[in-house]
Amino acid sequence: MKYISTIILGAIVIFFNSFTTTLYAQITDPSDLTGADDDRRVINTAVPFLTITPDARAGGMGDVGAATSADANSVYWNPAKLVYIENDIGFSLSYTPWLGKIINDMSISYLSGYYKLSEEQAISLSMKYFNLGEIYFTSETGADEGNFNPREFAIDAAYSRKLTQNLSIGVAGRYIHSNLTGSYTSGSASAQPGNSVAADLAMYYNKDLLLSGSNSNIALAAVISNIGSKLTYSDEDNKDFIPTNLRLGTAFTTNFNPYNSLTFGLDFNKLLVPSPQADSSASDKTLLSGIFGSFSDAQGGFSEELKEVTISAGLEYWYNKTFAARAGYFYESKDKGNRKYLTLGLGFRYQVFGIDFAYLVPSQQEHPLAETLRFTLLFNFDQASKDQKSVVN
Repeated sequence: MKYISTIILGAIVIFFNSFTTTLYAQITDPSDLTGADDDRRVINTAVPFLTITPDARAGGMGDVGAATSADANSVYWNPAKLVYIENDIGFSLSYTPWLGKIINDMSISYLSGYYKLSEEQAISLSMKYFNLGEIYFTSETGADEGNFNPREFAIDAAYSRKLTQNLSIGVAGRYIHSNLTGSYTSGSASAQPGNSVAADLAMYYNKDLLLSGSNSNIALAAVISNIGSKLTYSDEDNKDFIPTNLRLGTAFTTNFNPYNSLTFGLDFNKLLVPSPQADSSASDKTLLSGIFGSFSDAQGGFSEELKEVTISAGLEYWYNKTFAARAGYFYESKDKGNRKYLTLGLGFRYQVFGIDFAYLVPSQQEHPLAETLRFTLLFNFDQASKDQKSVVN
């Protein structure tokens, strides 16, 4: 492990700047956790792990997931999609060694499961766990003051309901826990785990089409995620926004014949938190003022607001609903993190079992996200008998 003499994670940078003790850790800034270039005007929030793609299917499509077909990971991307899952019960387990190019003990695990109550209702539970590896505390003289394993997790519960055959809505509740330093203290200052609660609001629309003799489908989606209270690691005077995010997406699927289909997906994301300011006024904003003000508070005006939008585009090809090949591209403005990468992925389904794999190729050499791998296992089941009656027309 590499020791870097600095503050542990950006979520507590300001808090630990008052310490006389130096903290040795792997990460110097919250944007480092997502692979963003922290020399740019990056929007920093607490618990940035909430924005990291957890599953290999979306990871292989350039982080596209708002309007793609529903699966066990829909609770993360768009809970409104849950009710369109073809099976009745299922779950998935994903694992991602994170920033493996520079660190060997950081990873993200994601477990999710769903259950269809009826043809127009579905529920889901999930947990995202971020293991940040091991950190070491030393005094200003270099004396060993112990070590700690920082960790963060989020637990979700979601509900999805059809309003019509083509339109659904979804809501999700989330508990967030972030423990970066344990009960570490220095002088008169002390750290504590951060906790928050948040909610997601989502809609999903899809419609079958008949184009040039082939069966197709168009889907549209809108999701506002992580609408929640600020998080603190110390006291009420030091709070940080969590990554409230607006995601708009579309997906177009065409079935060339019973064996071959192709999906194109496109997502736009914007953080609904204050843009970096010349003074500290952003930290004084409330949740609602931060959300509504996020569309017009960039110092560079509208042109900078547009730069805060990231774009994800992806393709997914299926053969006989058994083998899948995926590719995608993620774009972020050079002034807002400069993340640009190509993704590739493969998928396989057999009866109740499925496996997905994704690989990330950044546009820059020696980038922290280089060689990122994602793995997902899926299991889907149908009930022995179920009521097919629907009240939706």
